Amino acid sequence: MLKKILFFTIICLFITSCQAFKPKKVDTRERSTNAQERARKNIEEGRGVSLGGLLGAGKTTYEFSTSNPMWRASLEILDFLPLTTVDYSGGIIVTDWYSENNSNDAVKISVRFLGNEIRTENIKVIVHKKICREVSNCKVSQLTNSKISEELLTTIIRKAALLEKETKEKKSKK
Repeated sequence: MLKKILFFTIICLFITSCQAFKPKKVDTRERSTNAQERARKNIEEGRGVSLGGLLGAGKTTYEFSTSNPMWRASLEILDFLPLTTVDYSGGIIVTDWYSENNSNDAVKISVRFLGNEIRTENIKVIVHKKICREVSNCKVSQLTNSKISEELLTTIIRKAALLEKETKEKKSKK
């Protein structure tokens, strides 16, 4: 009985999954009938794969980190801190634990990028604080709505706006 139920379930899954792969209706007045032109258009729209793209000879659509003003501003603002993780494609910068004078207190800052536009909604600054009474007795907590994170966020946004303005001015002079 269990085998019949399992067999019936598998058959139902196969039948329903086949419906997802139905070909879409295409109006030939809007699409070329030439296969090479359709393939080229699909590749340009990112719906296909080309040998040049696989070998690295094609165009890229990502914005390189040096042209992203929020990324550059964040790195410039945090340049005095030791960095543990800097991942442009993942959109995150994480500093190492940093303490200025008191070795019992340290902070760690994470900056997450949620978008490329220079807006406060597109960046998230998280500050963690570590307080150690002894070497092995430490307490780590996230500082929510802290003055440090608000100041960093504001400073990064201002710096990014300035960098973007400088870039636009350089482009307009050319």
